[in-house]
Amino acid sequence: MEVGIIRPFGPSIAKVKIPKKILNDLNQYVDQVNLDFEKRQKTDIGNTLVGDVTQEISIDPKTAEKIGWLQFLVDCTHEWIRLSIGQKIKSFKLKQSWIVRQFKNEYNPVHWHSGHISGAGFLKLPDNFGKHVQDKNKHQYDGGTLNLIHGTRQFLSQSKLTIRPEVGDFYLFPNYLMHTVYPFKDSEEERRSISFNAKIDEEIFDVYGHGK
Repeated sequence: MEVGIIRPFGPSIAKVKIPKKILNDLNQYVDQVNLDFEKRQKTDIGNTLVGDVTQEISIDPKTAEKIGWLQFLVDCTHEWIRLSIGQKIKSFKLKQSWIVRQFKNEYNPVHWHSGHISGAGFLKLPDNFGKHVQDKNKHQYDGGTLNLIHGTRQFLSQSKLTIRPEVGDFYLFPNYLMHTVYPFKDSEEERRSISFNAKIDEEIFDVYGHGK
């Protein structure tokens, strides 16, 4: 017997891989920013975001285009929308993209983004996030994981998707989808992630027709 799974409720989420060259260039960008005090001060947007983390670095439009990050986001969004609802976007306006440098005991609280679509992915990760205090063997530790949240838990419907980070993995989701990153411990190494906000065609996003 073949069983088909249909998911007509809840937002769709896309998972893609960041090309290695773009991944390496983004990491180099972060390293270069931190070698230049003035540039580090200029790109620091931590005071505008909700995370309690060491550093949040904005990516300027020219850098995003030069690295190929902008085109990557355009291509991924185009395919995600096509596969999800069978429509072709004609407009993609990047509002903001930034890199989060998170270390031991730091976190991002539950929040959502602006724009129409958002995403989050992983550029660099510690070898170890830590273990549970009371049970070091049986339970999977959630420190350092990305958690996407929608609605409430119901029969045959989970309200949370726990994503265990892998370098190069990137996820796209609607801007309203709530998400959080739990703090990790033990490791002194960096958890480096990247996010973005963008707008697409208003007539595709505005399913209620408010813009008409």
